[in-house]
Amino acid sequence: MKQAGGAFAPDPVPAAAWAIPAASIVLGSMLTIVPMVATFPVLPPLGLMILLAWRLLRPETVRAWTPIPFGFFDDLISGQPLGSAILLWTLSIVIIDLLDQRLMSRDFWQDWVLASGAIAFCLSIGRLIATPLAAHVDTLLLFQVIAAVLLYPFVARLVAWLDRKRGRA
Repeated sequence: MKQAGGAFAPDPVPAAAWAIPAASIVLGSMLTIVPMVATFPVLPPLGLMILLAWRLLRPETVRAWTPIPFGFFDDLISGQPLGSAILLWTLSIVIIDLLDQRLMSRDFWQDWVLASGAIAFCLSIGRLIATPLAAHVDTLLLFQVIAAVLLYPFVARLVAWLDRKRGRA
């Protein structure tokens, strides 16, 4: 039986090729609901960080439209105003794609700068959306951005490890 599209039809994508990136992003977003005792709530946005790591490491696994369902899920889980992560995550991916077209080549340091800028953008605009301007949360937001920027190499390493597991599946 011939496939539609003939000999040049793409091979069917195994389930692990899309399930591992999707599950890792969802699990990263779900870590915000794990009860933790903390003096300062500076948990970085792990769902966003994993999404950015997948996009920067393997752009073909995370399409330009994928921040929409993942952002919706993150908004539902985190309690942020509905649509804020959808908008901010999508803008981050689009801006990274535009900058990626301008760069001739990229290395890890440039990926780290791109991800850090996207994380800082999402956290700062999300603060403006979710809290009143009179709220004194700017210092905690700065600590959260610093924690996320310092944690990004570990998240990128985790995504690279998951990508190797995905390749074997």
